[in-house]
Amino acid sequence: MEVIKAFFLGIIQGFAEFLPISSSGHLVIFSQLFDYQNAGLMMNIFVHFGTLLAIFVVFREDIKNMILSLPGIFGFISGGANVKSEKDEAGALAFYIIIGSIPAAIVGLTFKDYFESLSNTVTPTCLALLATSAFLWSSKYPKENENLNFMTAVQAMMIGCAQAFAIMPGISRSGATIVLALWLGLNKGLAARFSFLLSIPVVAGASLLEIIRVIKDGASLPEGQWVELLVGVTAAVVSGYIAIKWMLKLINNNKFSYFAIYCALVGGGILTLSVLKPEWFN
Repeated sequence: MEVIKAFFLGIIQGFAEFLPISSSGHLVIFSQLFDYQNAGLMMNIFVHFGTLLAIFVVFREDIKNMILSLPGIFGFISGGANVKSEKDEAGALAFYIIIGSIPAAIVGLTFKDYFESLSNTVTPTCLALLATSAFLWSSKYPKENENLNFMTAVQAMMIGCAQAFAIMPGISRSGATIVLALWLGLNKGLAARFSFLLSIPVVAGASLLEIIRVIKDGASLPEGQWVELLVGVTAAVVSGYIAIKWMLKLINNNKFSYFAIYCALVGGGILTLSVLKPEWFN
């Protein structure tokens, strides 16, 4: 039974990490509903690692080009950071991802304990899902800035601030970053691409901090839990890959706002359920 729960949570993480519905919010809700607390921190690390692998698989060419551009990134910046070629685009992506990751790093390290405390109850998570629904619905209205060649450092920082805001459980990271990018005039393809690539340092950094915490606490896995973790991470990789591919199609087809309805139903439904049946939630 625990393996089935691990599989289900891996699926939730994989889809919810990249679809604009908040993976952290769904993990809070379903972990409490299923009373699946025994894997705890270790399961959280593994399923996030699974989604990280999914990003590397889908965007392997972008990641390779960004790595190759790093030796010349200072020259690119000193030259005005103008995007004139594919090589410049790779350098710009690498530079802007570094810039865009700063807000989440600051907020995450400063308010880590506070955000973790929010995971102990579904009420703030449900309210955050309702907020996610509101800004997802707004994605119907922004227009692409046809005069914008690529994106700017200021825009990257602003999108990074949206990502920092999404550390709160229930706020969709992909939703917040993509919607703001659209409001800033970026085209749909670039908005989605930058959002997914921007998640790499945050997910990797958060996982590393949790691993360090586990080591410091001297935590050990209960006997047989490796099977659960492997099932969870595999489910997260596969579902994450499918979710990314699906999202890239959905945003180009102007169906991004549809997820607003889902978030409103889940947020409002679980909030109501937690009032009517509080014994179902820990």
